[in-house]
Amino acid sequence: MPNYKTCSKCGAALRDDDIAIYRKLVNRGAEEFLCIDCLSLRFGCTREKIERLIAYYRESGECTLFR
Repeated sequence: MPNYKTCSKCGAALRDDDIAIYRKLVNRGAEEFLCIDCLSLRFGCTREKIERLIAYYRESGECTLFR
């Protein structure tokens, strides 16, 4: 059963941006997700870097995940 409510690693509540960026960077068809903090740990980058990517995709208007 898909889990769209909590991070599969730490259990934090997920927002729409958490799900969208996970699908964009990891797996478009994912049914379990990581929060932005756990995703940044997975990629070895900062939370701010991922938040900048989210802002970029939203502003570009090209990605349907961020509309």
